[in-house]
Amino acid sequence: MNDDQLIQGLRDRQSGAFQEVVAAHQQRVINICYRFVQDRAEAEDLAQETFIEVYRSIDKFRGQADLSTWIYRIAVSKSLDFIRRMGREKRGGKLREAIASDRQVSEVPAPELAAPDRILKQRERRRVLQQALGALSENQRVAFVLSQYDGLSYQEIAGILKTSLGSVESLIHRARKNLQKVLRHYYETND
Repeated sequence: MNDDQLIQGLRDRQSGAFQEVVAAHQQRVINICYRFVQDRAEAEDLAQETFIEVYRSIDKFRGQADLSTWIYRIAVSKSLDFIRRMGREKRGGKLREAIASDRQVSEVPAPELAAPDRILKQRERRRVLQQALGALSENQRVAFVLSQYDGLSYQEIAGILKTSLGSVESLIHRARKNLQKVLRHYYETND
């Protein structure tokens, strides 16, 4: 089915259409959620909440963006809401960890296979990047992560953030400049 047929099937509450939407987007939604929460079980729960929201809110879908963009926007929103709730307790540690991770869940090596010196270097780089990303505004972090780690196009990110393409370009440009400044300072003072 194409998007129009899937949307109509969802609006008609056809279980086949819902199953097809989940099958087509489930892994990407889990990966997006994982980027933010850094916990596989939580990411799967958030993905489930995302698809429940898709099912419940399909009548609110106006078609101004692709169906996938709308779904990913819900996933990002659910993830950020989760982090905000958790952040009240942990002050945002999960978000900084999520943004610092540059690997897919399936790419994480088994601990016993990695050399100890390599692990230490990776942890240090991750810590430094985590701090640098933590200094960015939330919109800059989200745009940068979706672009660099999840491979979304600027247009898709604009749809997710409900902003213009120019704003996304500006957010990512400022994020890169801010990261360069912070990371340059760190490496100049620690080399």
